[in-house]
Amino acid sequence: MKKITCLSLLLGLAAAGATSASAQTTTAAPATTPAPAAAPAPVADAAPSSSWTVTPAFASQYMFRGVRLDGPSFEPTIEYDNGNLAVGVWSNFPLKDKVEGQSDPEFDFYGSYKQELIKDTLYFVPGYTIYTYPNAHKENGFYKLTAEPNVAINYTVAGVTLTPKLYYDFVLKGATWEFTGAYTVPLKDANTELDFTGTYGTYLWTDAIPDVDPGVKNWGNYYLVGVSMPFTIGKNGKLTVGFAYTKGSSNFYKQGSDPKVANGAAVGRGVVTIGYGITF
Repeated sequence: MKKITCLSLLLGLAAAGATSASAQTTTAAPATTPAPAAAPAPVADAAPSSSWTVTPAFASQYMFRGVRLDGPSFEPTIEYDNGNLAVGVWSNFPLKDKVEGQSDPEFDFYGSYKQELIKDTLYFVPGYTIYTYPNAHKENGFYKLTAEPNVAINYTVAGVTLTPKLYYDFVLKGATWEFTGAYTVPLKDANTELDFTGTYGTYLWTDAIPDVDPGVKNWGNYYLVGVSMPFTIGKNGKLTVGFAYTKGSSNFYKQGSDPKVANGAAVGRGVVTIGYGITF
């Protein structure tokens, strides 16, 4: 792709106020792995040593690392847990405001392993996410696959869990630094709880758009504050309702010696999520 074509593409994306899917030319998730409004709480009953959880969910907007990617979306997840090991696939099916050229649907394969360093206090958690976009169009500036291993530390003090986390994307060629704090307030009379989450992150990628020379950099900051409330339904079901406000800032593209171009999709938005998880 010629340089002038690439710059035109960047300007078009910024003007449209939307970009590619969650780990492509702009960013997040999975809230983690693509995240909900706040971290889900454990099911009331003790979980078996291994289990499957299927969670159909809806989000009022698809936001990732402070960038608005789509409007209302269906976001189902399937996860397998065995002790400290968790693997799964998260997906996104936009229902409205789709971006031309990006993949519909998106499938993100993730995994993590939680290693206890200090009992009930400190954990080392390596993981990975493989983002796949089977219907993405490279000529529109979107990758079909990116791979992002990560490493995190979970430290709990006075009921607050602090999680510094580092991601590195080998396709986009850049790192994301993220820090999350989480706190739970029990609501015993209502047989539920409030799960509060706050996240701040920053990233820099040096190959944000495929097949261009010179390469295109993309960088930006973001934050998220959210709360969710889970309700146990029956023996194996859990309904979780959440709300989060997330915002991206100082988000730009830059190719070679050309001036930087602001990413119009890095905005502030409130996101409502609702999901129903079934564990078996």
